[in-house]
Amino acid sequence: MNILKLLTAGSVDDGKSTLIGRLLYDSEAILIDQLEALQRSNRKNDDGTIDLAILTDGLKAEREQGITIDVAYKYFQTEKRKFIIADTPGHIQYTRNMVTGASNSNLAIILVDARKGVIEQTIRHTFLVSLLGLPQVVVAVNKMDMVDFDEKVFDTIVADYKKLAAKVGLENVAYIPVSALKGDNIVFESKRTPWYKGSSLLAHLETVEIPVDTQSEHARFPVQWIIRPQTDELHDYRGYAGRVSSGSFRVNDKVTVLPSGFSSTISQIELYDQEPALATAGMSVTLHLADEIDISRGDILVSAENTPHVSKQIETDLCWMDTRALDTTQTYFLQHNSRITRCRIQEILYKFNINTLEKAYDEDFKLNDIGRIIIKTADALAFDFYQDNNANGGAILIDARTNVTVGALMFRANAE
Repeated sequence: MNILKLLTAGSVDDGKSTLIGRLLYDSEAILIDQLEALQRSNRKNDDGTIDLAILTDGLKAEREQGITIDVAYKYFQTEKRKFIIADTPGHIQYTRNMVTGASNSNLAIILVDARKGVIEQTIRHTFLVSLLGLPQVVVAVNKMDMVDFDEKVFDTIVADYKKLAAKVGLENVAYIPVSALKGDNIVFESKRTPWYKGSSLLAHLETVEIPVDTQSEHARFPVQWIIRPQTDELHDYRGYAGRVSSGSFRVNDKVTVLPSGFSSTISQIELYDQEPALATAGMSVTLHLADEIDISRGDILVSAENTPHVSKQIETDLCWMDTRALDTTQTYFLQHNSRITRCRIQEILYKFNINTLEKAYDEDFKLNDIGRIIIKTADALAFDFYQDNNANGGAILIDARTNVTVGALMFRANAE
């Protein structure tokens, strides 16, 4: 049973938390103690029903204000699929939280208020989803009950959003009219939208195809630990432990070690007490090579037939996450997989105005700003472009003075 990782995004009061609560409630994915706490809650809707948003508004400030501030994760499953839902905040000041949630997701649910249509925040959330390369998008036109389930309202919003999707390059977009408050088209198909011929939200989520990259030519294995017991029984044992970040490895595959460039062949794969012939993305294994090569933590084993880019100078998109502005005179740590190296911001090319999708040539990078920069690293990195392989195409920036993560990077082009 595969896992679908969902991101919900939308403007403040568009009903993200209510939609997730309804999804959990109607699919009977709530534990008994949660249900009892929900029924005891004093927070009610205008019609006297339980406010299902309580299920995801975990912070005290969220419950008091009725808004989402932090990223809340919920887990549930049906007979067909397991789900991890990230409820992300919609306000512009929490852009970094949405980027964090989107970076681990493979489908985004973007809520649009049927009364307001496509607005500035819809444009911003759509741009971020496109920037982070999510393969599937669902536009949930919410609060249809407040426009009398008018088909023309839905059609107008769909037409407007299709223009936006084409502008930012989104291809796989589904459109569903819903009422999170009343439950229409969330888990069960609604009789109040006879003009809608599609499936409910849950039915769509259960059946949508999410591509999984298991091709051997995309194989990437960042080395986390070198295992050398050096005991009498295991005197010559040398294993390389880590997690397959993308693609797959088989015994006898030819691999290249980067950044050194040495090549060898996989002689054995270990998984606990087993020796599988194949290791796929997401598996934590120990690889053995036919040749003794000097390999350290931070190196990466890749398919010899398709090696990534290796460079110290990289063009990358940056989402700034710190309250202190980016300092181009400051040295930062860059962590890419298990490799950590020092780096400098060599040049700020531009920032994105994520409300208008225009480029702003203002070098003052502040909290939640997103733009394109060129970085210079002390050590060479073996990376893919984010749009080709996001598992090996992203990194984080760390303030060397405070050890705080201050930025998220998505590699876009080789500046050399």
